Amino acid sequence: MASLVDRIKRFLHGPQGRQARARAERLARDPRTQAKVRGILARLRGGRRH
Repeated sequence: MASLVDRIKRFLHGPQGRQARARAERLARDPRTQAKVRGILARLRGGRRH
């Protein structure tokens, strides 16, 4: 039985994995997506009390 890591590697090297990677890279370059992520991270950091 293939380990989970092996199955992920096989997926990423296949056609669907390449499409998913290309979509993720495109979303990462989008300024709107970057702003959303910064907002989420700011809320997460701001809510922590040490």
